Amino acid sequence: MDRRYRATPQFWRSYARLTESQQSSARRAWFIFKEDPFDPRLKTHRIASLSARFGRTIHSVWIEGNLRAVFYLDGADVVSVDIGTHAIYR
Repeated sequence: MDRRYRATPQFWRSYARLTESQQSSARRAWFIFKEDPFDPRLKTHRIASLSARFGRTIHSVWIEGNLRAVFYLDGADVVSVDIGTHAIYR
């Protein structure tokens, strides 16, 4: 399946606030993510609280330690919503 990747303005604002080391880890995870958002190395899982709130299935991927990125699928689009600690689930 050909996927298109987009990111919300919130994602880019949060990304800009990450440390240089976290941004580097996020870039490494991106190379895996763009091949397959559900690659087992990313530990992708559904976030029930966000899914219920937004009325769509929201997924989280593990980047490092407590750093996560959340996204949803919209047809062929993969939309990255936010990146940060577990606090982004609230």
